[in-house]
Amino acid sequence: MKHGGLLGFIIRLVFLLTCTLSLTISIKAKVPPEPCTLSGTVYYAGGNRPAENISVELHTTEGSMIAPQTTSSNGWFEFRGLPRGTYVIAINAAGFEPVNFNVDLALNSGRGNVIYLRPRPSNSTNSPHAMPISMHELSMPHKARTLMESGKKKVYTDKNVQAGLVDFQQAVAIAPGYYEAYYQIALAGLLLGQPDLAEKSFRKAIEVSGDKYGDADIGLGTAMLDKRDFSEGEKAIRRGIELSPDSWLGHYELGRALLNEERIEDAEKAALQARSLAPNAAIVYRLLSNIHLRQKNYPALLGDIDAYLKLDPGSPAGIRAKQMREEVQQKIEANKQPNHRPDSNPE
Repeated sequence: MKHGGLLGFIIRLVFLLTCTLSLTISIKAKVPPEPCTLSGTVYYAGGNRPAENISVELHTTEGSMIAPQTTSSNGWFEFRGLPRGTYVIAINAAGFEPVNFNVDLALNSGRGNVIYLRPRPSNSTNSPHAMPISMHELSMPHKARTLMESGKKKVYTDKNVQAGLVDFQQAVAIAPGYYEAYYQIALAGLLLGQPDLAEKSFRKAIEVSGDKYGDADIGLGTAMLDKRDFSEGEKAIRRGIELSPDSWLGHYELGRALLNEERIEDAEKAALQARSLAPNAAIVYRLLSNIHLRQKNYPALLGDIDAYLKLDPGSPAGIRAKQMREEVQQKIEANKQPNHRPDSNPE
């Protein structure tokens, strides 16, 4: 699930700048240099935890914004097809001092830049589990926010979900308008195997926010999918994507809904959008694998498996993927044989 970043942490930005320069020299004509790619990963310091959904803007030195990117679940972003020249990277995260710095793609090639995004003095905290939060959260009473942070620590660090749930419930008792806390109650409900609590809390988060909190709509849609109510799940997820169009999780869950509704081509479009937003999210490739298996598109399926194995090679799912890769490769080779009669999918 999508969460905000940790307040009080320093974001360490590691840029992996890669520029490909054509080595072919023409005597009669100058070959233009190939486009460059600027990519990087945003991390939280103190454990190298990737920072998800941090907006990274790319500007020309004249001030024109070329395109914004939102970091994936692994904190990754990428700008492609850039002419050589100087650009400005801008990051403006809630609760942190803004950062602007120049990147000269004519000079840099593969050398990383480390940038620290520091909390604004008024929002600094000694808690190692604080997160960069929205202006709405900053408007909540201090005691409610303290309970919110302690609850997140208990759930996501200490793995004590029940204790974290108690903190979230106390937070909304203090601040009934704290819809982000209702969202956390819903996530805790899912972790505890209490789907009714999760659904109720997602709906409450939507209600209290005035249906302006996309994460809650996506969460509700996911809960509906788990109940196999695919129509209502799709409806809620589409509303979440409308509110948060760069949510890779929203597009992933939409693809899951459409696949279960046997709308295979639409499911593939949604999954590919999720992949473009979060190319390092392994579960996206699992979804694409299921879609391409349904389509009997074995070359694409092989690519999905290879991408998945790069991200998750050692898990039980990764071991199964290695076995499936062999079966798919055999299928592709068999299909190349003359007079081959197509048969069923690999088991």
